[in-house]
This record gives sequence, structure tokens and C-alpha cells, in this order.
Amino acid sequence: MRRRTRSSSRTRVWLASLAAALALVTTSPAAQRGATNGEWRSWAGDTGSTRYAPLDQITAQNFSTLEVAWRFKTENLGARPDFNLQTTPLMIGGVLYFTAGEHRNAVAVKADTGEMLWMHRLEEGRRAEVSTRRMSGRGVGYWTDGQGDERIFYVSSGYQLVGLDAKTGRPLADFGRNGVVDLRQDADQPLDLETADIAWNGAPIVAKNVIIVGAAHRAGSAPRSKENPKGYVRGYDTRTGKRLWIFHTIPRPGEFGNETWLNDSWSYTGHTGLWSQMTIDEALGIAYLPIEIPTGDYFGGHRPGDNLFAESLVAVELQTGKRLWHFQFVHHPIWDYDVPCAPILADITVDGRPVKAVAQPTKQGFLFVFDRVTGKPVWPIEERPVERGTLPGETYAPTQPFPTKPPAFERQGFSEDYVVDFTPEIKEEALKIVRQYKIGPLFTPPIARGEGGKVGTLYIPNGANWPGGSLDPETGMVYVYSHSLLRVLSMVNDAKRSDMNYISVGGGEDGGGLSVRGLPLIKPPYGRITAIDLNKGEIAWQVAHGETPDTVKNHPALKGLNLPRTGRQGGAGGSSGGIGILTTKTLVISGEGGAFTAPNGLRGAMLRAYDKATGREAGAVYMPGAQTGSPMTYMWNGRQYIVLGVSGAVFPGELMAFALPAK
Repeated sequence: MRRRTRSSSRTRVWLASLAAALALVTTSPAAQRGATNGEWRSWAGDTGSTRYAPLDQITAQNFSTLEVAWRFKTENLGARPDFNLQTTPLMIGGVLYFTAGEHRNAVAVKADTGEMLWMHRLEEGRRAEVSTRRMSGRGVGYWTDGQGDERIFYVSSGYQLVGLDAKTGRPLADFGRNGVVDLRQDADQPLDLETADIAWNGAPIVAKNVIIVGAAHRAGSAPRSKENPKGYVRGYDTRTGKRLWIFHTIPRPGEFGNETWLNDSWSYTGHTGLWSQMTIDEALGIAYLPIEIPTGDYFGGHRPGDNLFAESLVAVELQTGKRLWHFQFVHHPIWDYDVPCAPILADITVDGRPVKAVAQPTKQGFLFVFDRVTGKPVWPIEERPVERGTLPGETYAPTQPFPTKPPAFERQGFSEDYVVDFTPEIKEEALKIVRQYKIGPLFTPPIARGEGGKVGTLYIPNGANWPGGSLDPETGMVYVYSHSLLRVLSMVNDAKRSDMNYISVGGGEDGGGLSVRGLPLIKPPYGRITAIDLNKGEIAWQVAHGETPDTVKNHPALKGLNLPRTGRQGGAGGSSGGIGILTTKTLVISGEGGAFTAPNGLRGAMLRAYDKATGREAGAVYMPGAQTGSPMTYMWNGRQYIVLGVSGAVFPGELMAFALPAK
């Protein structure tokens, strides 16, 4: 049974009154205008996740003259040389706030110099040491009452919500217990306070009096059991730390969607958390929650049914957490297409009609666009038949949703047309490798190892990832980075490793290291930026993002060939993390992943800027490592800064601040 965008009678009345009120609104709220007043007050610039700032001091004419204004190195906070720094700072009143280091310290520094003002570290002992999410964290949340009370919130490695005085960094005496709320308590499920497989490395989002936090777990490609903690989403009071609401991402009996979990599978299935970031429309009082896959990334025989609210976008009331509408992007998920990033709020015009939209980039490479009040698709979304798989005990959804607009911004499934073809000989070698695997279009199901003489199912798993996209509110253009990775799904029954019927022992996100003479198995571009016009539902332009890797540029088999720029995979070392994009009044800005040797012999990557209308490169500056944290920008004392996290395989993480040469 397909359950999408349905609402109760109470909700319909609420929506009707809200729609009437909206008719009186003549200007967009701050969440759709981007970051304001030269500041950056939320992880994505604003609670609408636009990653936009209307600043124009840095332009196409001067971008390449940017210089390093300051650097904040995190190695003294416990960052290993291979530690990815994924944080995005906030900037309020001349102070930057962020998380950093292996122990996820909260830090405040001066906006013009990077000088540390304070640092807070929560000592958690073994609870942090065994956490499934020990990374630097992606940032903090900020709240003020406008009367001098300013607060910073972050989630620790051991899954505790910490509240700090923004001026001093001291724990808030009136928040939780001495400034700490234990997120493994009051969770509507029993959780071991030290070892439970649940944590979160996202940045809390704060609006009005509510802090919202998500949940994440160990990767689910080969879970030890079908039984796991559930990733419920919760809202907390900014003043007291009291839990205001909880949203059961796996519905309980009597709740909407519980019937989509057959054979009482709701009772033991876990995951289905919110591991990335989320979005809030403060004017409408709605929070938008992108939900991930349930336990078993690639096998769901133990959880028959469509499995709401897995791999769905859910709109809830900000103050109560009550569901208003939802849309499920994958029914009975078995491809790890969990919704990876915050949706983007945009006020657009479609066929002459104004639409308050929410646009959700997905791993499938689709951008789904909805009316954010009602959940109605802006363009038709079709349920199309998909292949039924052959794994014993698995249940398969007969159809999956396909948006008619916009077109996909990344390759999907796998086709022989995707293989590397620099030369005829290289292409033939690539095809010989590919023919060992089952391939097909989007939603081609996993197979057991050896079925039909094949090693497994080969496909491209990533469109968007956790950094998400960026919006130009003036034009309705969304910019999103994506990269082409490979994944092999080779399913086996291994009772010693898991009580599930099947787990994946495939090649992970590098396709098991599949390559041709050391070259990627797939043709470039390996990374790209796509501009999507939300008013038309069309792709405006698409460019390869990133320098050609040294392993390709200097390959002896390609000597003498005139290779175009191939783009690069995102994150440090070409990881699956993806790359964040910043949009300003004048430019689209993003750094490269991986690392290459620059003409001057230095090892590093480039921060690049593009013309918003055409995608033409407008400038670039050197960075000593890959971009691993999404860029942000702000204006302080008449000077515009661009700040981002940089790290790499042998480069400890640091924040780098760029600005035009000081006068």
C-alpha cells in the first residue's frame, strides 16, 4: 500500500487556515532570503538551508586574489592526521562558533583573526570512546532571546546535548543537568547509556524556542542483528532542555504508518534515523525531517512492507512534532538511498503561479520538489514498475517514485555506456570487468554472490550527500554537487556475522577497488556541479568540478591525449562524503575533494568560483588539503570572509579563512 502526503482532518483544517494566512504575506521570511546582516546564524546560513549570503565584495574579478586571512589548526584538539574536519562555523556578532577535533570540542574564535576566545570539552570516558560517531561534528546551533541571553548547543560524541553560554563557553546552569541533556534517556526505548549503537554528529537546528536533534547508527551494510535502536527525532526547549516532543520514525501501534511494517517488524527493527541535517520554516512553524533507511541497508526480508517513514521527507509541526505530511522516496528500501541532506526552502514561480516550495536532493540523483505547506508535488511524480529481485525471503516493492521534473543530475544504476573510454583498448578491458556483475537501471535489486555466474550487483549509489545543495533566492536556482562512485552488492548468508538472512560483503563505495590499469572504471566527470532552475524544473548547466587527478593526468596509457577536466570525487581521499556549495550575490563557490599536485609542486586542492548563470569558472585559489567542511561566508568590519574546513589523508584538519588583501 502506498502511503504518501496524507493528512488528518485536524491537519487539513490547520493547513487551510495557514494557507489563508499565507495569502497576506508579501515578503519572504528570513529563512528564504539566506543569511542576513552579514552573519551566518545557522548551519546552512539560515534555517531554510539555502547556504546563500547576499554578499558581493568578493566577485569574479577579484576571487583569484583571495589570500589567507587566518587559520585555526585543530591538531591540538586531538585531530589525527587522517581526521576529516566536517564542521561549518556560525558567525554572530564578530564571533565564530564551531565543533572541532576528535573529541568534538566546541570552540569560539574571533571573526577577523581566528583567535580563540573559549573552548569547551565534555569528558565522557568510554561512552565517547566506543561511540559510532566520533567525528569532529558538523557544527553547533545558536539561540538568543534578543535580550542578552545567547546560547550555543552541540551534540557530543557520546550523544548528549550540551548547552553553553555563547559569551563564555560555560555550561548553562538552567539547561538540563548542569548544561547537559542525556539523549540516551527519555528516548521512548531502552538504551544502554554507555554502549548503545546510537549517536549523532550533525549540528542542532534551532528555531523559536525549539532545538531539534537527529540520530545515527553504525553503517548498516552488514549489521550484526536485525534488532537495533530506533533513530527517533526529538525537539527540546532552548531554556530548560526539557523534551518538547518526539517523532517516532518507525511508527508504534495506533500511529500513522505502523501498518506498513508487516509481521510486527516495527517492534525490533532499528536505524531509520535522521543522520544528516534538517530544515525549518519559522514563518509556517514547520520542520522538515529527511529520514534514512531501516536496519539492513541492502536486505529487508525481516521487515516486510513499505516501512514508513524510512527514506522519506516528513513535515512536522515545529512546536509539537506532529506529522503534517510526508513523501516516501523509496518503498521498502534496500539500496541505501537514505535521504542524505537537508531540504531547501525556495519561493518560486511555476507556470505563473507562486509556490512556497521545498526541494529535496537525494542519493538517487533526483531533486524532488513539493509545495512545502501541503506536500503536493510541484511536478507529477510517477509510480513506475521496477524489477523484482530473487533473494529468498526478501519482499520487493512493485513500483518506485520517479519525478517527471527536474531530470536526474547524476548517473543512475549502471550501464555499459558509463565505462571509461579514453581509448578503445581501455574501454574493452573495462567492459570485461563489468560483465562479471549484474547491472541495470535505477532500482536494480541486489543479488546473491554467484547468482547467474555474477559476483554481485554493480551500481552508482550517490547523487547528493550530507552537504546538500545551495539556493539563489533571487533566481530560484539550486546548485548541487554530486560525484560518481561505484558500489558492489554481493549478498551472502553468514550466520556467524549476522542473524539476518543476507548481508552485503561487496566492495563498498569504491566498487571493491574496481579499476582499469589503475584508472577509474567509469568515465568522467567524477565530480560535477549542476544548476537546476526550480521555476522551470530544468537543468540550466552542469560542469565538471575539480582538477583531473594525478593518477589520470599522468597515466602512461593516456600520454598525448588531450583530456578535459574530469572533476574529482568529494571529501578527503575521494571519500563518499561529498562537497558543500556556497552561493553569494555574485558567485557559486566550492572546494575540491582529494588532492593533486599543483604546477608549483605543492600538494593540495583548489577553492573554485563559478558564474551563477553559466557555470563558467571565475577564479580559483590554492588550499593545502581537500575541502571537507562546507564553506560559509560573512562580513565583519567591512571585510568579507569565506571560511571552510580543510583536511586530508596526511593533513590535520584546520579552518581556513580567505579574504581579499587588506587595504
